[in-house]
Amino acid sequence: MSTTLAERPAQAGTANGGVPARRAVIRWSWRMFRREWRQQLLVLSLIVVALAATVVGAAVAVNNPPPAGAGFGTAQDMATFPGGPHLAGQIAALQQLVGRTDVIENQAIAIPGSINTYDLRAQNPDGPFGQPMLALVAGHYPTGPGQVAVTDGVASAFNLRIGDVWHQGGTDPKTRQVVGIVQNPQSLLDEFALVAPGQVTAPTQVTVLFNAPRGVSPATLGALRPYVVTRHDAVANNPLNPETIVLALATVGMLLIALVAVGGFTVLAQRRLRSLGMLGALGATDRNIRLVVRVNGIIVGVVGAVAGTIPGLALWLAYRPSLESSAHHAIGPFQLPWIVIGPAMALAVVATYFAASRPARAITKIPIVAALSGRPAPPKQVHRSAVPGVVLFVAAGFLFWYTGKSNGGGGGLELVLGFVALIAAVILLAPFCLNVLAAAGRRAPIAVRLALRDLDRYRARSGSALAAISLGALIAVLVCVLAAQRYGNVLDYAGPNLASNQVIVYTPNGPNGGGGPGNGPGGPSPSGTASTAQAAVARNIASALGSGTVIELDQTSATLQHAAAGRSWSGPVYVATPQLLQAFGITDVNPDADILTMRPGLSGVSEMQLVYGNYFGSGNNPGGPPTSWPCPQSDCLANPVIQEAGALPSGTSAPNTVITEHAIHALGLQASPAGWLIEAPHPPTAAQITNARLTAAAAGMSIETKNSAPSSAEILNWATAFGIALALGILAMSIGLIRSETAGDLRTLTAAGASSMTRRELTAVTAFALALGGAVLGTVAAYVAAIGYASDNPLDGLSELSSVPTMNLLLIVVGMPVIAAVIGWLLAGREPPVISRQPLE
Repeated sequence: MSTTLAERPAQAGTANGGVPARRAVIRWSWRMFRREWRQQLLVLSLIVVALAATVVGAAVAVNNPPPAGAGFGTAQDMATFPGGPHLAGQIAALQQLVGRTDVIENQAIAIPGSINTYDLRAQNPDGPFGQPMLALVAGHYPTGPGQVAVTDGVASAFNLRIGDVWHQGGTDPKTRQVVGIVQNPQSLLDEFALVAPGQVTAPTQVTVLFNAPRGVSPATLGALRPYVVTRHDAVANNPLNPETIVLALATVGMLLIALVAVGGFTVLAQRRLRSLGMLGALGATDRNIRLVVRVNGIIVGVVGAVAGTIPGLALWLAYRPSLESSAHHAIGPFQLPWIVIGPAMALAVVATYFAASRPARAITKIPIVAALSGRPAPPKQVHRSAVPGVVLFVAAGFLFWYTGKSNGGGGGLELVLGFVALIAAVILLAPFCLNVLAAAGRRAPIAVRLALRDLDRYRARSGSALAAISLGALIAVLVCVLAAQRYGNVLDYAGPNLASNQVIVYTPNGPNGGGGPGNGPGGPSPSGTASTAQAAVARNIASALGSGTVIELDQTSATLQHAAAGRSWSGPVYVATPQLLQAFGITDVNPDADILTMRPGLSGVSEMQLVYGNYFGSGNNPGGPPTSWPCPQSDCLANPVIQEAGALPSGTSAPNTVITEHAIHALGLQASPAGWLIEAPHPPTAAQITNARLTAAAAGMSIETKNSAPSSAEILNWATAFGIALALGILAMSIGLIRSETAGDLRTLTAAGASSMTRRELTAVTAFALALGGAVLGTVAAYVAAIGYASDNPLDGLSELSSVPTMNLLLIVVGMPVIAAVIGWLLAGREPPVISRQPLE
């Protein structure tokens, strides 16, 4: 008689069951996730939204700027030569030095009846370096002298189609057949007509692309060196590139999701308490039980990351054509920053893993008998997290102080460590705040007392919710405080340069003119004929914009300077001419005033001086502190009389500060036109701005229009709205978890006769307490960072924090809790569907 082994038994370890036990609990976690995925829909939704936003945001941030090294193609070096008799010799000399080159010839030709131009371009489509700068849209490239391919803009201007015969004008008229539509993928604004190499007879500019071989340095180029630029010199090396910024924002977002997910996984573990207790009774070790919860967190992270990336890619593909149109360069459908998307997906898994680790550890500390009975774990003592939180608060303040002190506000590593310590302090102090709220409500009505007691009792998930709300409030308050600090500085003025309907036309001698070095305020004044011609150009531009308001802006050699430490004066000082004062309705002017300004608080700044004449030729630095105080009377007026006039425009380039005619006569200054301010009835369009710029350039002048710099009100309002919206979103997600965990208490209250008003009060007080605690803790943390940074900062001292955004802080600290309480009260009050028994799992 013999026996055989039908199946080899699994080799289980003596400590934790080995691989078979781990496989069993992983499969059980997966089955539980498929069964209870609706209970985890909150965390899944957060991850899906965060990943989709990261994919789209990263793609837009990276692809919106022009491509790195645009204009170089695949070359590392580029030479640009103007047309002229020496052009052929320069190109030949460069080719002899560097070897293989790619020559692109351009001849600028005016479009008849328009001030716009296009380039007649000779380029080899198969050139060694220029292929990324040329793409075929339709048809084929020109191959002979009688063929041409044009861009969409040129085809539209001349009403051309493929197959048409184009009678091209200009200095060298030609007749060519249109054989294709082309574009420059690196600049869709580049309008040109492409011909075969050698067909441009009088180029106005020639670009030569090449890779400089070893041994060829700038010194060996000789006379060619001024025409050559390298890709390394053209591409800015900025460590805070879009990829870094988006990845940092994604990290903060995943941290907030992890804090909210802690509560979700805690409630889920509580719902599975009996099942986990049964698993322990069957012999599962603590490690196996922890693995159940942690694997559930990993599954949620992986599913959420994949489910978030797919709609993110779909949104990107839908938005890509619009971005391509606004960014003015071609963008590939999968030209995505995978170096950001990949780590963001990994962060989602890491965040949910660590969020599940805390309840995983807590669940194993519950005895098996207690777990089988479904009793929750006792709350953790608060003093374990309060003391480290306070220590980290102090450490964060010290790091911010060191950052503000070093290098005039440098110290990047200390700044990062300061924010890490500050965030950790907020997370550790959140449970202590719940204890303070519970202690403050001991003598409150029963509904208030019960709500605060539940927050303190179930602090494992209410503490994480409070920490998430605090971090949202921290970001919003810090942005508000820093924006108010920066925009409140009346010396180094910040903000939009002009109103949206304003345009400044500068003379060649004006601040932004093209007169070259030495031309500027106090420089040689234009002749009467030249000034009249420039004024006529400004009036023509105003007429094209539909405006009859043209204000002459005169300047002298005088400017303001601050003699004390800190930020120096910035901005132009124009002349308060009668026309300017009348245009802005200013009539009440102090006859002794030297300066009129709309900058609030400038009249109260001490140690101001009005410098002029040869002051900067005496060894003083423009924009820097003076070499002596008081300054010499021959070139400076100490403590000028400054009158505030709020009717002046507020733009940084607008005449927000002007010198009076009284000061001009008293100091013997000479005024000359620097430009003209045009106020149009409507904001000019992009086409009007382009036409105005070309018109001004033809006369050697320049224009300035509104830039994209936000105003202080825009930053403050958006930051406040962000903080309130984020806090309310976290509250909406967290209160559902809190109330579901206390559903048994709510059934008992309802059975004892509690009305819907009591249930509404419970939810309203819970929302109000979390919102108030988060707003206060976040505000305190923000001011710890701001005060620490500014306490010893050589530019922005503590005095700069006197600009307090009172209204925005009140909206966050007071308005947000009230809104949360009102919404909670309105949405609560429904009677539980089952009162008589505990629901079966």
